[in-house]
Amino acid sequence: MTSTRHDGDSWDLASSVGTTATMSAAARAVASRTEPRLFDDPFAGPLVRAVGVDHIIQLANGDVPIDQLWIDIAKIRTRFYDEYFLAATGSGITQVVILASGLDSRAYRLPWPAGTVVYEVDQPEVIDFKTQTLGSLGAAPTAVRRPVAADLRDDWPAALRAAGFDPAQPTAWSAEGLLGYLPAEAQDRLLDTITDLSAPTSRIATESKPTPTAAEEATTKQGLQALADKLGTSNDTSTLRYYGPRNEAAPYLTAAGWTLTTTTIESLLTTHNLNPADPMNMGPTQYVTGVLP
Repeated sequence: MTSTRHDGDSWDLASSVGTTATMSAAARAVASRTEPRLFDDPFAGPLVRAVGVDHIIQLANGDVPIDQLWIDIAKIRTRFYDEYFLAATGSGITQVVILASGLDSRAYRLPWPAGTVVYEVDQPEVIDFKTQTLGSLGAAPTAVRRPVAADLRDDWPAALRAAGFDPAQPTAWSAEGLLGYLPAEAQDRLLDTITDLSAPTSRIATESKPTPTAAEEATTKQGLQALADKLGTSNDTSTLRYYGPRNEAAPYLTAAGWTLTTTTIESLLTTHNLNPADPMNMGPTQYVTGVLP
């Protein structure tokens, strides 16, 4: 069983929070092969196999049955962030920061405009693994890729600046699938720091969900463990998140000066002709993009 989260914990891609990045990559591997194909991630499968966790490899290879909603969510979420980044860089932004980048391969697979610099921020072991694995596969970034080995609970802005980040230039930020894995105060600090580092016309994309009631929180935990059971992992994925009261990201960002556009998971599923049913009780989760005027 996975250990409950605690301050200062660390991980690689085969343990703790790292396994969620690997499982997400497995979902992208399957989603890249099934209709409707909303994106293509040719690196997801090879990265999962390189991590070496047998049951996740079986998922990525399609050797075991997979919950369809899990794949559908991977399709709409990946497409949402792909479109966000391409719109942001298409508007003239040349500086991109992917927070908690995990096994995200956008620096290698998206058609970035010339001159785009992509900063990937994650734990040192995660950054090193992905860099070495994709290098061994002969993959070449399609933008200027600058990995930043830093824990988001520590002084990651200093590491980001040391890698060449310029806060005077507009930035496209992403915090994809991240906020629930941070303590409440760390979430606020992260969003505040992003705002502080953002020049006018910068953009942000993340997810936002109201603080659940005790009953909703219990349902979420049950749903996460049920999903883990369906996916064939013994890890109790419900222990990897932080629970309890926290600020909802969307109104928090609005109060910080961002102008937001939101859309629901159900809406995105419907838009792409996927089943909008919510058997996992994800609730009123929204995908959010914002611009700093």
